Amino acid sequence: MKQGFIKVAAVTPKIKAADPHYNAKEIGKGIEEALRRGAKIIVFPELCLTGYTCGDLFLQELLLTQALEALAEVAAATEDSDALVFVGLPLVKGHKLYNVAAALQDGEVLAFIPKRCIPSYAEFYETRHFEQGNLQPEPFFYEGKEIPFGADILFQVDGMSGLLVGCEICEDIWSPEPPATAHALAGATVIVNLSASNETVGKDAYREMLVKSASARQISAYVYASAGEGESTQDLVFGGHNIIAENGVVLAQAKRFETGVIYADIDIHRLMHERRRMSTYRGEQENLRPHGLILVRMEEEETFLERRFSDRPFVPDQPEEREKRCNEILSIQSYGLKKRLEHTGASSAVLGISGGLDSTLALLVTVRAFDLLGRERNKITSVTMPCFGTTDRTYDNACKLARLLGTTLREVDIREAVNVHFRDIGQSSDCHDVTYENGQARERTQVLMDIANQTGGLVIGTGDMSELALGWATYNGDHMSMYGVNAGVPKTLVRHLVRYYADTCDDEALKAILLDILDTPVSPELLPPVDGAISQKTEDLVGPYELHDFFLYYMLRCGFAPAKVYRVACMAFAGVYDNDVILKWLKVFYRRFFSQQFKRSCLPDGPKVGSVALSPRGDLRMPSDASAAVWLAQLEEL
Repeated sequence: MKQGFIKVAAVTPKIKAADPHYNAKEIGKGIEEALRRGAKIIVFPELCLTGYTCGDLFLQELLLTQALEALAEVAAATEDSDALVFVGLPLVKGHKLYNVAAALQDGEVLAFIPKRCIPSYAEFYETRHFEQGNLQPEPFFYEGKEIPFGADILFQVDGMSGLLVGCEICEDIWSPEPPATAHALAGATVIVNLSASNETVGKDAYREMLVKSASARQISAYVYASAGEGESTQDLVFGGHNIIAENGVVLAQAKRFETGVIYADIDIHRLMHERRRMSTYRGEQENLRPHGLILVRMEEEETFLERRFSDRPFVPDQPEEREKRCNEILSIQSYGLKKRLEHTGASSAVLGISGGLDSTLALLVTVRAFDLLGRERNKITSVTMPCFGTTDRTYDNACKLARLLGTTLREVDIREAVNVHFRDIGQSSDCHDVTYENGQARERTQVLMDIANQTGGLVIGTGDMSELALGWATYNGDHMSMYGVNAGVPKTLVRHLVRYYADTCDDEALKAILLDILDTPVSPELLPPVDGAISQKTEDLVGPYELHDFFLYYMLRCGFAPAKVYRVACMAFAGVYDNDVILKWLKVFYRRFFSQQFKRSCLPDGPKVGSVALSPRGDLRMPSDASAAVWLAQLEEL
């Protein structure tokens, strides 16, 4: 389970009803296939050794004894393997019959987990045959050994922090108080469910919703294996609808009516991070019912990952979902600004426009806020402030955009003011150092603040979350505003928001300007142009924003260590960036993220729009002088 990843499998074998030895062979084939793929937790359907649809044949002693013999065959199929395997069968204990899951490893039966919720409604009549299982483990003698028997049994993987497995059976997940809730509160991070859920119209969607919501509510992984082909079709049809989910997200799902195996790579460390992060996820230990713990061994090895990691974690893959997300974010931004304008009594808004992506998005949001307020757009003052690095392309785009949106365009050429300032402090205009660059940025901020005073307005910040993460902002320059509408939006998403606005607007001239802005290189334009073109490209200096946004998401949202971020980044950007390039910019990211916290500690107000945010009053309570040594040391080991 290196870096928290473990491969799990849900298997639906093709069985024969009431033929345990045949079924044991098919289950053995499924185990063999799953082991070849590296699965460490393998789950089979409910009662799969006999078939779920045996009906009153469950009352036949011969079938029950044959099921126990078949269990020994399946156990033998797990020899010399450290995989934890769950298989369903009917089992007699005392004078009662139970629907159980047998937990197997390395040729041994570790435990029997009985079903708690026995359905007796609609097409189900399990109470005719089966007894409700006990909670607390009791001894059960199988092949001369004492085996724990009870619903409250967890499997602790020895030496692997956080990997704790709980089990429930079919109807348990449909009940108001599923056993998995108590398992998760007791520490279980993986829940397996052996099921025999028949198909009716629309039931698949409801089943998927149950599994997703269970994994989300419990902050766990959920492995659901259901009965399929081979069950009796006398009255019911079973589709083998297997599902593997993690914290509300389906990682893998079987096509119904096809037998086979599905796999997924579960991230245990991410689940543990999420539980630590959510203060409401607390098992009050004194109120929890005790669980029996069984220690199992698994070799510490690197899981071959088949899991996909999106190279744009902030941007939905599907176009429809992306459009919905863009509209939602624009609404959050604009309604946040609307409230701030109402509360302060500001009659106008002032923002600097550069012809770049960030100021474009901020202007679009401001226009939308004014429309919501029913105010005239000419109360928005769009200020262009050309200086040493301004190019004709960005200047023209900024002016055209301001006019097309109906705002008041105001131009303040700051060259003379900056030169006077340089003379005052003894800065040579030929020395293109950080003072040369930041002097321009701070002059622009001063202009905006003073125009806001003139017009009774608020200065709207344009900087985005990616710039804040890297500290790519001039302290008390573009770093400062009266309300930062883009503070919660990463650079990769800024681009999609502007694209969405372009695609949905009716004005062809406005659309053309927005598309050209999208095609313009990201630049602060603080150094003189070369042959009229932008000479200072941000991503050449600090690295590609698509990489930095990826690093930011998996560091803050998922709690990944640098080595794990590097591993998944190499997978996500394979064929786009070489591994050494990814490592180079990852080191830059960590160095800048830690060293620039002081800029985030005095961040202006701005709306949170997603699950990652950098506000010191919201999601990120980080000391400005925290050391990055531990993180950088791990990167150096790579």
